[in-house]
Amino acid sequence: MINRRAFACASLATVACWKRRATGFPGYAFVANRGENSVAAVDLTSFLVARQIRLEASPEAAVAHAPRRAVYVATPQSRWIYEIDAVALTVRQRLTVPGFVVAMQPSSDGDSLWVLARSPNALVRVLLGRFSVAQRIKLPASPDSFDLDHDGDHAVVSLPDTQSIAILDLARSSVERTAPAGDDPRTVRFRLDGRQILVANRSRRMLTIVDANTADILVHLPVPVSPEHFCVKADGGQLFVSGEGMDAVVVVHPYQTEVHETVLAGHAPGVMAISQTPELLFVTNPASGAVTVLDVDTRNVMAAVQVGQAPCFVTFTPDSQYALVVNQRSGDLAVIRIPAIKQSRSKTAALFTMIPVGTEPVCAAVV
Repeated sequence: MINRRAFACASLATVACWKRRATGFPGYAFVANRGENSVAAVDLTSFLVARQIRLEASPEAAVAHAPRRAVYVATPQSRWIYEIDAVALTVRQRLTVPGFVVAMQPSSDGDSLWVLARSPNALVRVLLGRFSVAQRIKLPASPDSFDLDHDGDHAVVSLPDTQSIAILDLARSSVERTAPAGDDPRTVRFRLDGRQILVANRSRRMLTIVDANTADILVHLPVPVSPEHFCVKADGGQLFVSGEGMDAVVVVHPYQTEVHETVLAGHAPGVMAISQTPELLFVTNPASGAVTVLDVDTRNVMAAVQVGQAPCFVTFTPDSQYALVVNQRSGDLAVIRIPAIKQSRSKTAALFTMIPVGTEPVCAAVV
């Protein structure tokens, strides 16, 4: 005899059953809302907004720091960086940085936050313990992006206006050398071993590979898209590249300095991110309001998930249970339960839940 509970779980309304079986993550997703000068703290056990943390300016970037139980949020127009308490859900303190914040990245030891800035052009180190500017390396031109090597000894900065990159010695607080890097150098990444630098030349549709020690150009790799977004496998063996040009992601093998293949990944692929366990590539498709999920090793499409309007950012809970997708136009956070994604003929997967977070959200950080 089948009772009502068994029938409900066996029926088409399986989403509710998935929710009951799944467990939340004991932490928060902090979603930066550009349109209303706020950060939404989403409780990842109840999947509800616990608090809207008001700021004095529009946030553009957020970086999580689990050991300090903090999130650092940049409001470039005001030249401020906020430290938000990830437990109390309040602003701890605020720091004025010299310049318009372009990007942020924590140091390898976790003691500092490196901040790329324009006007004046510099790479700035913020010491988190004192929450103060501890170092400022002047740049020869306006920067677009930067990366730190694995050891935290050097940084590379792209300088599109001078068609070059700058390699910085962080210990000596100086520009070690500048080098030509193609017509339109934008996104830059160190290879995992630090020996080479990969530079995206968007207008020429090519990747420029530069020797990190000599700054010599080793090769130009033509790619079938304008390389805008990079995503690197954890072991550094595969680089995924997306951008305008075709409905595909380009797979590059950095250690062989070769373009391996192109993989269909939904309509107009955008920002990407890779989950840890299992290794799945989540590719946003802003024009169609979807996320395409690929198996990193096989490059097979696992699923296409409708998530909302203009998905622009993807991150994950540290336990690899949930993918969190920020939808800029619809103002919500789509939650995908990663264990529920299975290879199937339909190549579809359901959302776990959708959470309204605010006006024009742009990114998120999980603590």
